[in-house]
Amino acid sequence: MKKIEAIIRPGKLEDIKNALAKYNVHGLTITQVMGCGKQKGKTEYYRGAVVELTLLQKLKVEIVAADNDVDNIIRIICDAARTGEIGDGKIFIYDIENVYRIRTGESGDIAI
Repeated sequence: MKKIEAIIRPGKLEDIKNALAKYNVHGLTITQVMGCGKQKGKTEYYRGAVVELTLLQKLKVEIVAADNDVDNIIRIICDAARTGEIGDGKIFIYDIENVYRIRTGESGDIAI
């Protein structure tokens, strides 16, 4: 099992959710996060003063999936989140040792 962690633009969440739903991926965790990378923030004007915003709002999408589904999920997320501009995000993959469903006590792939 793998944990897929994608940092994305907030405006792309619905596109990603809809694309994943077509592949029958429904178990998502979404967290509002702030960060910066090559995008380096943006400049805004507030009451006539220049304000440098170095941390931008992003969303973190977390999915735990069976090993054989990971490549397809990554492709789906990339296709749905891509704008071609700096700041589209990143995807990180982690190994998951086990997962347990609290309600039933099931474990392993069946509990995803």
